[in-house]
Amino acid sequence: MKFKISQHASEEMQRRAIPLKLLETVLQNPQQVVYEYGGKKAYQSQVDFGERKIFLLRAIVDDKVEPAIVITVYRTSKISKYWRTE
Repeated sequence: MKFKISQHASEEMQRRAIPLKLLETVLQNPQQVVYEYGGKKAYQSQVDFGERKIFLLRAIVDDKVEPAIVITVYRTSKISKYWRTE
């Protein structure tokens, strides 16, 4: 699937020091895809950012359009809040 990165997502990647290559990896091979508000999806994977701590990298995506649009991207340490086990 092809993705377009919104201006907002691009700015957030820069501000949050999230490498493009890491985002591309999560988008192409997410550990989970979770439905979010408004019909959007969160592509997410647990990632080691090299700080000896695992973070959840989440990309909120509108994939009802072609190409799919990455609306925002962020990392969080609150894995259990977003990780689905069912």
